[in-house]
Amino acid sequence: MKTYFFPMARALAVPAAVSLVFQVMAIAPAMAQDPVKVDAKHYKVDFENAQVRVLRITYGPHEKSVMHAHPASVAVFLTDGNVKFTLPDGKTLSSDVKAGMVQWNGGGKHLHENVGDKPVELILVELKGKHAAAKAK
Repeated sequence: MKTYFFPMARALAVPAAVSLVFQVMAIAPAMAQDPVKVDAKHYKVDFENAQVRVLRITYGPHEKSVMHAHPASVAVFLTDGNVKFTLPDGKTLSSDVKAGMVQWNGGGKHLHENVGDKPVELILVELKGKHAAAKAK
């Protein structure tokens, strides 16, 4: 007895596999920019729900991250420090931060570096949903 099930299953499986590959390829660049994924040494998730993700960020003296992205967020610095942000176009922004300082960020890509001689620690509250794309005011 001859069955035609396997050729039909193969005919359906190939397009499904190709579709899955394209879906993974579309998602991979977005995931690659997530600091928790690309720089787990410095970024830890303290809390997450449907509205926010709270990250604890710690950098030792002269430590540097990799290029990554954040949505709109609020940073609360827990320590004093000297930090430098490198943007995708190569421009840099340096800042002296103080413990207790609170800062709004409209989101985007950067590479973070602790240029000081002491560790830097902060809490970053990333917004989700419609507020995640908000612009700095």
